[in-house]
Amino acid sequence: MANLDLFAEQTLGAASADLSRMHALRALLHNYAHQYYVLDAPQVPDAEYDRLFQELQALEAAHPEWLTPDSPTQRVGGKTLEHFSSVRHAVPMLSIRTETDTEGSGAENFDNRVRKEMGLTDSDPPVEYVAELKFDGLAMNLRYEHGVLVQAATRGDGETGEDVTQNIRTIGQIPLRLPDGVPAVLEVRGEVYMRRDDFDALNERQRQRIAAGEKGEKTFVNPRNAAAGAVRQLDPAIAAQRPLSFFAYGLGECTPIEQGGPAFGTHFDLLQTLKNWGFPVAALVDIAQGATGLIAYHDRIGATRDQLPYDIDGVVYKVNSLALQKQMGFVTREPRWAVAHKYPAQEQLTTVLGIDVQVGRTGKLTPVAKLAPVFVGGVTVTNATLHNEDEARRKDVRVGDTVVVRRAGDVIPEVVSVLLQMRPNGPVRLRKRVSSFIRRRGQGFFLSTKNRDAPRFSFRSSKSLLCERAGPLAFTMPHFCPVCGSAAVREASEADYRCTGGLFCSAQRTQALVHFASRQAMDLDGFGDEIIERFVEMGLLKTVVDFYRLTEETLLGFVLREESFRYKSGEVRMKQVTIQSDLAKKLVVSANGTRNRQLARVIFGLGIRQVGIATAKDLARFFGSLECLLEASIDLLLLIENLGQKTAQSIVEFFAEPHNKQVVNDLLKEVSPSPPETTDRVQRLPFLQLLGSMKMKGAGAVALRSVLAKYTTPESLIAAGSSNQLEAGEIASHLYAELCNERWVNVLQQVKKLGITWGSERDGQGDQNSPLVGMTVVITGSLEQFSRDRAKELAEKAGAKTAGSVSRKTHLVVAGPGAGSKLIEAEKLGIKIIGEAEFVQLLHASGVEL
Repeated sequence: MANLDLFAEQTLGAASADLSRMHALRALLHNYAHQYYVLDAPQVPDAEYDRLFQELQALEAAHPEWLTPDSPTQRVGGKTLEHFSSVRHAVPMLSIRTETDTEGSGAENFDNRVRKEMGLTDSDPPVEYVAELKFDGLAMNLRYEHGVLVQAATRGDGETGEDVTQNIRTIGQIPLRLPDGVPAVLEVRGEVYMRRDDFDALNERQRQRIAAGEKGEKTFVNPRNAAAGAVRQLDPAIAAQRPLSFFAYGLGECTPIEQGGPAFGTHFDLLQTLKNWGFPVAALVDIAQGATGLIAYHDRIGATRDQLPYDIDGVVYKVNSLALQKQMGFVTREPRWAVAHKYPAQEQLTTVLGIDVQVGRTGKLTPVAKLAPVFVGGVTVTNATLHNEDEARRKDVRVGDTVVVRRAGDVIPEVVSVLLQMRPNGPVRLRKRVSSFIRRRGQGFFLSTKNRDAPRFSFRSSKSLLCERAGPLAFTMPHFCPVCGSAAVREASEADYRCTGGLFCSAQRTQALVHFASRQAMDLDGFGDEIIERFVEMGLLKTVVDFYRLTEETLLGFVLREESFRYKSGEVRMKQVTIQSDLAKKLVVSANGTRNRQLARVIFGLGIRQVGIATAKDLARFFGSLECLLEASIDLLLLIENLGQKTAQSIVEFFAEPHNKQVVNDLLKEVSPSPPETTDRVQRLPFLQLLGSMKMKGAGAVALRSVLAKYTTPESLIAAGSSNQLEAGEIASHLYAELCNERWVNVLQQVKKLGITWGSERDGQGDQNSPLVGMTVVITGSLEQFSRDRAKELAEKAGAKTAGSVSRKTHLVVAGPGAGSKLIEAEKLGIKIIGEAEFVQLLHASGVEL
């Protein structure tokens, strides 16, 4: 027994020593990594770091139960992901306004707006700002809990991003564990980017692999694309091979001061604290006094921009005082206290080889200048949009012209101007293959000109023209679709021409299918543009329904394209690339996996004009099913908050088209969209909203409220009118008569069918003695316990009316983090403002269950 006790004691002692050694190694390696990656001052040779790293690996292999996610060994590894999961940001990642004036006066514009917002005069001292670089990379949110990195998410649409934690762990500059004393919850925001020298080295390795005959390899266009591709690489082992870097520049969610969180006075203090916690912060961050300081910083960085080891596309100015930032707030989704000030885009000269007309998924015809290839801003540019006929004529862009081209905002190529002194006067002749459609139908059009010798243009395809002329003439939009030959018409009050061919136009069909398969819509993994275009061309895809009718047997052996193949003998032959069993199975499984996508994504995927993802979400919350949306009238749609006449008209016209309606009905046989959760559905509509939409003459706010004081729902008003017991004067009689019209009877029936009830400011929901009854409440900013929609629903259950904007009729504003213009307006009007905690107390006092 004594020997056993001695053995156990020795074993425990050895284990304790191993654990202590593991802790020591992790701390040592974290410190060495910080010195190497962040401070660029390595303390030990690589061989010594590798030896300690391998020792830690051996100890963790012997004691896997002691492995922790913040261990340096966990930077590289992890199984390959099938897809990225979605992450909803606790605090939205908002965008920053861009100053369009790229000269020093742009900084003056921003300073003037800030001083005006703060009510400062010329005699007041200058505002203090922090000036930073605007990195050309990928925005990232790093979440730490109790000092350990638990999640990394992309910006996405600002509200929802993608979980890329495994790949972000591979970036040596990002600490996996923070020092003691950091907030319990800390979200650090910054930019993932790739240095220019790392980018050049990566591309050189890629070229060597391509030369060695390795399949699937390619070079990258620019550092930003390479960085974004690495972050979104499903295999973290591959992502680890891409040299990524990181700069921190702000915070997301953070433990509040009252719960032990940090207290920062200025944004500059925040950056220095992030640096002390181990995050890399750009050295070229400076404090600037007033517009003069901002202009000096803008000029200084602009002069050395090309010498920086990484790409930037401008600088960012922020009011330094965090108290002043809070005071200034936000406008829409942009902070008033910050601005991105870009530099003039790089510009180059090139020649216009032709002007094509492309057809978008909604039928919009867009003229595109075909350019002699030119390298601008790190990208070879061959196309530049001319937007529409008016824009092309304003700039007077003609075939054969020498033009100035730039990448506006370092992203979108555009023609800036034409060098008229270099315009050719001699004959210009373009010869290209005429499409079978033109040969068969013989369709063409004439330029609108008084010149009797006006040339004839014949469309050969969506991307070519036949042009014979004795000099360059002004561009004129064709009156026929270049793809299907249908009439192209210019809508009233709009600058764009549109093809009337609808889904029968193959160009619209392809783009509609690409949109349906896109990430924000159905996210059909594997269905890229090339595959969809090929499937459309070969008749496999005609409508969105066909995605769900594809089978492995149909796809197996399908020829995608032909490409040249060099044999060992040096002989080059054309080889067919076909769909193999793995890809066929992947495509079918991918489509089947989307049969229960969220209703909002299905609605967005239909490609209805004016319906973006935000509107699609509103429609899903209101109708709850695609079947109900199909039968909606304009009057019913206009009851949805923030949905206007133009959008309602587009929705009704879309579903009124028999072909579209048939496609949607066929789609519903293949998919079962998941409706929003009950808590997200619209439960109740204010009766006043219906009365207001009737737009009756003489029915002002005062008159309508007098009716609401007697009748809280349309049913109660109709019942009183039917029994000849109407009160509230003549206006009530007019409203009763209007509600009995077939138009509004249909609306009431549709609302009832949706399960939505009616109410007013005092509709009996909640205790009449509750503190919220009869109050008009505006909710703004981000709330922690529930969404704004849920908060509105709870307020209405307590007897309040919720509004989307602040006015003198507003009684109460509930403001969370990120509250902007509504909060400022409430302060100006002297309206009572409360936080989320006090709002919850009022709900409890009203007897409302959360």
